[in-house]
Amino acid sequence: MKTKRLITVLIVVGVLLSIPLIAMQFSSDIDWKLLDFIIMGVLLFGTGMAIEFSLRKFSSSTNKLVAIGAILLIFFLIWAELAVGVFGSYFAGS
Repeated sequence: MKTKRLITVLIVVGVLLSIPLIAMQFSSDIDWKLLDFIIMGVLLFGTGMAIEFSLRKFSSSTNKLVAIGAILLIFFLIWAELAVGVFGSYFAGS
């Protein structure tokens, strides 16, 4: 069962990373470098594994939803900071 979820996470990460890769072939507006793909891959994989861990760790549906919501909120905040620098930190994209 653990292997099946790991493979699912890896497939989802691959599909999500293929979106900007394919879009780069048709538009010059999207300009991802290798480091961008690596960082987003690590971020997506870490998020997927954290969600998988919370699904195994918590037995209550409410606890699972709260944990997954918190994980997704953290993911979106990090993503927004890396993309456009919402908080103006050192890691911002600008």
